[in-house]
Amino acid sequence: MKWFLLLAIIMMLAPITVNAKQQSPMEKLDDISDEALQMVKFHRYDDAKKLLDYFSDQFTSITGVEQPLTMDEVRIVNTSHDEAVEATVSPSMKYEERINKLTKFRLVIDAIATSHQPLWTEMEDQIMTSFHQAKDAAINGDSAHFHTNFNSFLSLYNVIYPSMKIDVPVENIQRLDARINYIDEYRSQVVTDLKSRQELEALDTDLKNLFANLEEDEADPSLWWVIISTGSIIIMTLSYVGWRKYQGEKGMEKDRSRDLKD
Repeated sequence: MKWFLLLAIIMMLAPITVNAKQQSPMEKLDDISDEALQMVKFHRYDDAKKLLDYFSDQFTSITGVEQPLTMDEVRIVNTSHDEAVEATVSPSMKYEERINKLTKFRLVIDAIATSHQPLWTEMEDQIMTSFHQAKDAAINGDSAHFHTNFNSFLSLYNVIYPSMKIDVPVENIQRLDARINYIDEYRSQVVTDLKSRQELEALDTDLKNLFANLEEDEADPSLWWVIISTGSIIIMTLSYVGWRKYQGEKGMEKDRSRDLKD
């Protein structure tokens, strides 16, 4: 029994051992991008710039030797990195815009570094709230509030857009782009015309599917290993306990039979 329990403990600890691996180069770059964002939040723009320069050196060495990324991913990283650098050196950029640019960069690196649950999906509530406020304003014919809330939606959507291009199929991105561009170009018509307003309903559905499908696809494989291994241990333990109980009862029956004969 002691040896069996020891084996069960080893099996339960196995997933922990598997996950306790060293950081990959991209995970280290992910940490640097997060540190740069934190520096900007505290108005430490010079320190953020130094971190971004260090990131650039490290990223160049990784892509030059290992080339783990596609050309599109490299382009997205470089573009978002350039915007982040601009946010740290611009003498006139507003604080909120600086944060948005560093957040955009942070989300891009996270989307590349992680294989499940990318950080950009955590902005779902903010994005959907802004969009629904714009949609309600359009339904009520409130043009002023529609423009204000739709602009807020576009600003948030722009923050996650590069990260989406890494994780989401291109056809889904193109469909979202077409709907958003139509609504943006024909704003007045969307507020006044019922048929044009249907684009808001279609975009609402597409946005919900965007986040729902990603949550389904991005389940952590290690979680399934934990569930399967733990379930197996429970089944083995119950089977062993049941077998021991059966052997014990069988032995007691033999003893009772022997006592009756005696």
